[in-house]
Amino acid sequence: NFEGAAEAADRLATLPEFQTAKCVKVNPDTPQRPVRHLVLSTGKTLLTPQPRLRTGFFSILSTDTVPADVPIQACTNSKGVAKYGTPIGLNEEYTVDLVVVGSTAVCPKTGARVGKGEGFAELEWGILSLQGNLDASKTIVATTVHDEQVVDDMPPGQLTKHDVPVDVIVTPTRIIRVSDRVPKPSGVFWDLLSPQKLAQIRVLRQLKSEIEERDGKDLPSGPDEVLPPTAKRNNNRNKQRRKGNNNNANNNNNNSNNKPRPKRQGGGPQKTP
Repeated sequence: NFEGAAEAADRLATLPEFQTAKCVKVNPDTPQRPVRHLVLSTGKTLLTPQPRLRTGFFSILSTDTVPADVPIQACTNSKGVAKYGTPIGLNEEYTVDLVVVGSTAVCPKTGARVGKGEGFAELEWGILSLQGNLDASKTIVATTVHDEQVVDDMPPGQLTKHDVPVDVIVTPTRIIRVSDRVPKPSGVFWDLLSPQKLAQIRVLRQLKSEIEERDGKDLPSGPDEVLPPTAKRNNNRNKQRRKGNNNNANNNNNNSNNKPRPKRQGGGPQKTP
């Protein structure tokens, strides 16, 4: 997260593009949680990807579908989205009016951004544009960041052909409209997708299969890659944590069982005086 994330979200909400948007796609990361809250609290539809696209595609939420007694804050993290959101598939009909992404660093001159390096924002953009759920030439992309994440020295050519630049940079203190934004891509670049990445993301495999069946030919594939073992590390950590908790519980039970018991007086049952 970054200090001032809520202030940046409030500033984002002043944009005409935000105010007129009906459906806003927001990434699921913590720095954009205040943005997700504002989307729902202003009566808009929130579209957010399922984390790392592991289990599906997107979830959709609005105050019309969330129970009235559930606070909006409870719907803005991954657990809340899973509980109260409605999963939507690859071929649903809807239109995304505004996209909000997170950034590690962003250039105010060209709109080039650096994310976490795994390319999920680009994949989501590619699928949505390919399926006709957004217009790659017109849909506005905004990012909320700390002022120190705005960098002027991002080298030319930083963007590859699938990278999505931003139109608007919003910080806790200012709004920057990118004047010389590089063009946005459209569609999925299959020649950049490794077999390993494809194997991880079910919705991409589904989309690839549908296109190949429709067109009667195989799509290209990218080079092999070694994916970061983030999910594996997290699973091991969770297992170790659960094992540690179980061991602690067992130790506590053993300690309570090993406590000395008071001796009875005489041979019969002890009477209460």
